[in-house]
Amino acid sequence: MKRFVGLLFATALVLGLSYGMHGPVVPVFAKDSIGATYAELGLIGTANFLPYMIIPIFVGILLDRINSRYLLTIGVLLNALSLYLISIANSVEEVVAYRLIAGVAHAFFWPTSESILSGDESTRVKYISWFIMFFVVGFMVGPLLGALVLDMAGSDYRMLFQITVFVMVVAMASSIVASPKGVKLTHGGLNLKSFGAIARFPVVVILLLFSTAIFGVVLAIYPAFLSDRGINDNSVLLLFFIFGITRVGALLVSGFLSKRAIQTFTASTIMVSVGMGISAVGTSFGEFVIALLMLGFGCSILYPLALEVILSGTKKSASGRMIGAYEAIFGVGWAIGPAISGYTTDAFGEAAPYWLFCILGIAVTIMVVIFRRRLERVSSERAQSQ
Repeated sequence: MKRFVGLLFATALVLGLSYGMHGPVVPVFAKDSIGATYAELGLIGTANFLPYMIIPIFVGILLDRINSRYLLTIGVLLNALSLYLISIANSVEEVVAYRLIAGVAHAFFWPTSESILSGDESTRVKYISWFIMFFVVGFMVGPLLGALVLDMAGSDYRMLFQITVFVMVVAMASSIVASPKGVKLTHGGLNLKSFGAIARFPVVVILLLFSTAIFGVVLAIYPAFLSDRGINDNSVLLLFFIFGITRVGALLVSGFLSKRAIQTFTASTIMVSVGMGISAVGTSFGEFVIALLMLGFGCSILYPLALEVILSGTKKSASGRMIGAYEAIFGVGWAIGPAISGYTTDAFGEAAPYWLFCILGIAVTIMVVIFRRRLERVSSERAQSQ
């Protein structure tokens, strides 16, 4: 394994650890300490992911034009800045603004990392899966450390956020070392029309939108929902630890399941639908364990396989731009999920969005089955000019 790939995995691990320490607590902090409503929690979640709808497109263009170490460093630095600012926030508006900064940070870090790791087709699925897995391992362990800090700090959320900033600084240092020093520059024009090529994968795009919308809900709304269902802070963090274990397991078997893409896509949507249905009726810790196990596996297994399907039908010369478009799809899903969930909860009750996404999951599953031949054909294509 190349040295910089290993260091990039280390960066993902440390960054995931920092996100695991504070991520599940942000909605609870906003609701309990600042007084945010569910609609405002949805707005905060949408703000976190809104920049991801647009900025990855331009990052994709920059990937072959600017040294990737600069883009990686910008991403981690903005992450640390946004978290420190949240630790001193006193209003919903401030939290929204600072989560927008976090969204910009995501938009620099993830496409750049995936572009570096996708250079070799023979290792593309494995490296990207492992990269996500290292992040998830950190995200899995992070809640346990977060719970320990909260116990020691007397449930002082702001202190937790500030301690997590120092963890992110370590990730920034490793990202500088991890990225390759050289980069092959291209001098072609900036052709935004090329991003329309992702429309050749409509089934994959719909799968990504559905899955990322669910994931956005889990990160931005679910902790506050669990709190309202009587789950205490430490138990919420423990549930997200369990959620992380499932995600790691899913990514470990992604290489094996990539040979059975259609069956895997179908199974993932079924599991997500079941997980949302259980969430709608759940009232106990055990029921939410089952729900998050289903959601963790169902969402996580889809991401590397969807990217492989898209890149396998894309010219190598356009892969950077296609990764940017792929990540922009993530941003759309991550943004609309919390927005729909927040306003649906305020209008129809706390269980309403989970029933809604359960029904949508059934519809998406039927779509995958109906259009499986088209998906099989696309997934087997290779760009002719590669």
